[in-house]
Amino acid sequence: MPDVSNLSGTKKAAILFLSLDQQVAADILKHLDEVQIEEISREMAGLGPIQQDTRDEVINEFYQLALARSYAVEGGWDYAKNLLAKSLPEAQAKKIIDQVNQTIQSAPFAFLQKAESENLLTFIQDEHPQTIALILAHLKPTQASEVLVGLPAQKQVEVVKRIANMEQTNPEVIKEVERGLEHRLSAMITQTFEKAGGVDTVAEMLNLADRATEKTIMEGLEAEDPDLVEQIRRLMFVFEDIMMVNDKGIQSMLKEVDNDDLALALKTASQDLKDKIFKNMSERAAQLIKEDMDYMGPVRVSDVEAAQQKIVDVVRRLEESGEIIISGRGGEKDLVV
Repeated sequence: MPDVSNLSGTKKAAILFLSLDQQVAADILKHLDEVQIEEISREMAGLGPIQQDTRDEVINEFYQLALARSYAVEGGWDYAKNLLAKSLPEAQAKKIIDQVNQTIQSAPFAFLQKAESENLLTFIQDEHPQTIALILAHLKPTQASEVLVGLPAQKQVEVVKRIANMEQTNPEVIKEVERGLEHRLSAMITQTFEKAGGVDTVAEMLNLADRATEKTIMEGLEAEDPDLVEQIRRLMFVFEDIMMVNDKGIQSMLKEVDNDDLALALKTASQDLKDKIFKNMSERAAQLIKEDMDYMGPVRVSDVEAAQQKIVDVVRRLEESGEIIISGRGGEKDLVV
């Protein structure tokens, strides 16, 4: 059997979901939060073909972990460890015991996972650098990075130095800091904040506006803030919106798109969009793209998004020049019938 110990937990979860009946997988997904669902979905999108023995090993590991946890619920963790030691080879039993240990032990500052990084920064930025270092050292790297970036430059240096030199910390010290912080942040973490405005709101509004209004607003903005205009443009029309381009427009787009970029971009596209694009290609050309996608294997999500953006840029340029029309964007009024 292959060794799957070097696979991340998210990748194992993705393999497990792809190995289950679709309805069963859907029922399980309902019990996960949005972040978990997004992470697993991204992983599934980039997996490519999976060998059967790898699937079997992941499913077996999941089964053994679930079994171990059920033992722990029924008779306590000591009972579960003894039972595992007697029923499995020593190495396998130790591996499962270590994994279950990691899941049943509460990580310090775990309650902070529910806090927005911006709100957390507001509350801890005036703390001593040693306290901030202790907190960041126990957060997920992404969240810790977001908080670190928001600190004043001098404090960033102090915090990083302390994290780098941090070794073992007295558990009582951690608990004391954790209790104080949890008490102060309890209201912030449990309160729901409503977000209004932002670049995405502007993009959504302009998407619904007619073409002439959008052009006037964007030209006015570009003179003052070209970076903002670029952010809005990238949100206004995304890859899946190619569904709103008519068949003639799709054909014009395909003439200017590299086949390698197209195969990569379609890797995570909806089936409806794939069908729309393939029906505007020759049967032979469509078959070649499908074969490229099949043999591509796992790819980085960032590479897929980059390829999709290239194609979106082509569509936007063709729309600007009047060569294609995007449904609902006002260009239909200029058609001669």
